[in-house]
Amino acid sequence: MNVLKGLALGLLSFLLVLSLSIFGVAFLLNQTILNPGFVSSEINKLDVPLLAEELLREQIPEEELVAEVLSDTITNLEPWIQQQVTDGVYFSYDYLTGRSQSLSVVIPLDPVKESLKDNVEEVILQILPPELAGASPAQIELFLNELYSQIDELLPATFEISESSLPPDVLSTLEMVKQIISYFQVAYNLMIGLIVLLIVGIILIDRQIIGTTRKLGAILLPEGILMLVGVFVAKYFAGTQIAQFDIPTYLQEWLPQLVSDFVAPLLMLGIGLLVVGVALLTFSFVYKRQT
Repeated sequence: MNVLKGLALGLLSFLLVLSLSIFGVAFLLNQTILNPGFVSSEINKLDVPLLAEELLREQIPEEELVAEVLSDTITNLEPWIQQQVTDGVYFSYDYLTGRSQSLSVVIPLDPVKESLKDNVEEVILQILPPELAGASPAQIELFLNELYSQIDELLPATFEISESSLPPDVLSTLEMVKQIISYFQVAYNLMIGLIVLLIVGIILIDRQIIGTTRKLGAILLPEGILMLVGVFVAKYFAGTQIAQFDIPTYLQEWLPQLVSDFVAPLLMLGIGLLVVGVALLTFSFVYKRQT
């Protein structure tokens, strides 16, 4: 009987160690890549005005006035852009996770039009083009109205991303992603249930306070330490690899923070397991001395 009990405890302990290791990775993914709050937050941490200015300088270096207008517009709209990014990410995740049956991301462009018009007017009035030299206020206003009309024609009222606007290959990829996420969510919940059952199984088979707490502590403590080590190793190697790439300054500053935020959930899980493991081991020895 003792042999069977030992084998059962050994098997359950091994399965618990394996399950916790797999769960650590699943927990990390669930809290980061599959978390719309995390994704939108990390995107919004980018310096949008600086990024836009860098891109505009590369695309239209000879059109300084145009680049200035667009850069000022993006700077003015930064809070609005962040809100649209957040809304777009959440709407997309609702579709990918099955909360919404259809994909519909609608971005109203009226704020963009108004900001563009204001910045165009400001630049034109500060630096009159040669064709407006000596022009009357009425002529300048007419010129600005023509530019406003061009902006209205150039930009639609809304920008929409829906299933009908996407190519078939993109839609098929999204369907595959939806299926993978669905399987992951089911497996994630089953993994939590399995871990609970394994712990309950160890408790029921062992039926000794000292033995049970010591076994569970001896499992949780090393798991927590391994997760913490994994976090620090990942941050170190990510930092060294990022430094080797020739990337813009704003990305050099953003990527290390992204890596740090990405592994933060695993760090917290590792600390939690370590603390619980130490508490269980401490209790097992204290309880033994008191009895």
